[in-house]
Amino acid sequence: MGETRVDLQHLLEDIRDAYPGALEESIVTEIVANSLDSGAAALHFRADPSLATLTVVDDGSGMSRRELARYHDIAASTKSRGEGIGFAGVGIKLGILASEDVLTETRRGKSHVATLWRLASRHKAPWRWVPPSGLVDGHGTAVRLRVRNPLSPLLDAGFLESVLRRHFAPLFDPGFDEVLAAHYPIGVGFLVNDVALERRAAAGERVPLAVRLGRRRKPSAVGYLARFPEALPEDDRGLAVSTLGKVIKRGWDWLGLAPSDPARIRGLIEVPDLAESLTLNKADFIRTGPRGALYLAYRKGMQEAAAGPLAAWGAGGDVRGEEARRRKVRPLERDLTDILVGVADDFPLVASLIERRAGGQKRLSLGTAPGGGTVPPGIAAGHVAAALPEADAPEGPEAASGGARATPSTATADTESADDGGGERRREGGTSGQASSDVTWPAGRGRRRPSRVGLSLQFESRPDDPNLGRLVESTVRVNDAHPAYLRAAASRAEGYHLALTVALSLAPLAAEPAQTQAFVTTFLSRWGEAIGGPGRRRRR
Repeated sequence: MGETRVDLQHLLEDIRDAYPGALEESIVTEIVANSLDSGAAALHFRADPSLATLTVVDDGSGMSRRELARYHDIAASTKSRGEGIGFAGVGIKLGILASEDVLTETRRGKSHVATLWRLASRHKAPWRWVPPSGLVDGHGTAVRLRVRNPLSPLLDAGFLESVLRRHFAPLFDPGFDEVLAAHYPIGVGFLVNDVALERRAAAGERVPLAVRLGRRRKPSAVGYLARFPEALPEDDRGLAVSTLGKVIKRGWDWLGLAPSDPARIRGLIEVPDLAESLTLNKADFIRTGPRGALYLAYRKGMQEAAAGPLAAWGAGGDVRGEEARRRKVRPLERDLTDILVGVADDFPLVASLIERRAGGQKRLSLGTAPGGGTVPPGIAAGHVAAALPEADAPEGPEAASGGARATPSTATADTESADDGGGERRREGGTSGQASSDVTWPAGRGRRRPSRVGLSLQFESRPDDPNLGRLVESTVRVNDAHPAYLRAAASRAEGYHLALTVALSLAPLAAEPAQTQAFVTTFLSRWGEAIGGPGRRRRR
């Protein structure tokens, strides 16, 4: 009988490469994430260049002897996805890759134990029990890394502070205390070499953002956008999204917005619910299945929340040219809308990608499970009234922002809802900042709540992009510099080219990988059937 062996060093190096930042940066963020998940309210970093050691002590719940033993196993964890930032038991193991050895001391109740761990060879990482050094008082966990490189940035107090402020920005801003109170009731404090890091609000001309979940009046995600008179460093530009205090993504591309002056605008929005949608390296969000649907719904809400302030700051671009293009493609949009209504019966995620509702609200139905069980309610997203002078508000019903719509800050939305018991329908009125009623997730060809499904088409010139187009929220941006588009325009086959572009743009997010071809085939079949009804639009 053979035995499977693992090249631990190779595995750890692959894990290191999966993280977007440097190894030292990943080690610090993973240690902090584990401390936050244990309920810590204070973390103390001590860097000693003379001894080449970095010690991190927290006052969390600590670990039992059995949990500390499992702590050394790759991909072993006692945490569940969504309950905290960490869940895979992988990232913290990077510490032994950069250290001669790692001392871990933990205390919970009467249990006070410690281990010493090191990477002895490519295939072995032995650890042993050692007497506690007294690093932990009361309860909590301490990690001491004896770094291999005496010039490592892990021994630099300035580097530690910059990593903490960049990756855990919401914990340093008092404006996020309310939304994080359920997870960190008394907040979180950081000390670096016995110096407490100051908590302060971000500077600049700030505008608040909020996204609301279900029927709750309290926002389930809050944040801000800030504009500065001068250009910001490249790493600070764009809107950052965080969950449970950990910044996951930063920039404009992930949000699908393109401000006219992106170098002077930055922002941050905290969404605790997205902890269950994190990828393994906590650098992105899952985009398929129920967790992916949750992320897509929140991303839609964040885009709507940010579109208004960006439009007021002149992010709309050439409005006249954009309106001229929209008048040209509006008939095609109406045809595609009718097709998508039918496609959504077979591929429910289509509705979550392109559904629109009056008043700038968007509802993703996460309601009734196939077996009749209960799952989280639908998501209604909208932005709060921006703290801007009325004279600065965008004029007209819409303001474009890189292909995205800017919804009014206060708009009335009437929605239908069914009560939990008798299914009686009623009409409700609310503002864009308030939640609509619960709906059920569309399943197959069963009964579905009427919804307004819409899709916008816009053109952009991307000569070096091999794709026909790309989906940005509820807008498909057609690459008019692609050779296939130029050939289609020359042969007067733009309609079919646009339909194919829409199908290929929606397929990766609207269907599972195994069903991508089926989605494109179904979409084009319905597009062909729609051609046979010339009087359909006049009757409607």
